[in-house]
Amino acid sequence: MASMKDIKNRIRSVESTMQITKAMELVASSKMRRAKLHAEQTRPYFTTLYRTLVDIAESNTEFSSPYVRSRPVNKLCYVLIAGDRGMAGGYNNNLFKAMEEHRAGRECVMLPIGRKAVEYCQRWGFPMLTQDYALADDVTIDDCAVITSLLCKGFRDGEFDELDMAYTNFVSMLSQVPAVIKLLPLHFERGEKQETGEEKQAVTLFEPSSEAVYNAIVPGYVAGLVYGALAESIASEQSARRAAMDAASKNAGEMIENLSLHYNRARQAAITQEITEIVGGAEQ
Repeated sequence: MASMKDIKNRIRSVESTMQITKAMELVASSKMRRAKLHAEQTRPYFTTLYRTLVDIAESNTEFSSPYVRSRPVNKLCYVLIAGDRGMAGGYNNNLFKAMEEHRAGRECVMLPIGRKAVEYCQRWGFPMLTQDYALADDVTIDDCAVITSLLCKGFRDGEFDELDMAYTNFVSMLSQVPAVIKLLPLHFERGEKQETGEEKQAVTLFEPSSEAVYNAIVPGYVAGLVYGALAESIASEQSARRAAMDAASKNAGEMIENLSLHYNRARQAAITQEITEIVGGAEQ
């Protein structure tokens, strides 16, 4: 059994660790509330753009755009949004696992956002379009526009055949679900009139053409999706870190209780031994 001094030092060490985990839990909780509000505020933006794209596609029977043409998928491109730091439980590993399951060994190129995403791509040797967004917290809506411009150009030029995004969807404070969604090519469900062969009259006049307007809106729509997914991922990361730090604080408390019990037992044993030695010496 360890000496009382060793146990006492161990208790102090665990108490110091618990102070750190509690502080990190409070910081993560504060950041999570702001990130959650931000994620909720971004959703209406790309929802409106999505409806506009659907209206344009359905209002034109001869509509054609490079962003809706499907082709054989020989190479994938992933926008991989992970965390900037660790100590968030399985947040990053769950995301990487979901992405690998979706990739299924196919050739791909990455655009990582977040330090952990960049490190993951470097570790496994994935080609990257850019490494300029290694800090997810610093990525702005303007950065998302630049990212989307790069991605849309690569898709149009045939550098890859499908654009997907891997991120973590914020469901609640206790639930964060990794997801992989397809960004390009776009696919919309046709309305009932198109499915039955009936012609749908356009109620909106687009200048210079519906295709030109559509092609101009798509990058903004994809940028909105990337920015929304980034907000969801940041909220998920902070929530996962808060839960991890809460669990760590509870574990530290349990360790302190067990160590205190061992310390009291060792102290009682030392007192008993000392009394026994005094009594034995008095009898002699």
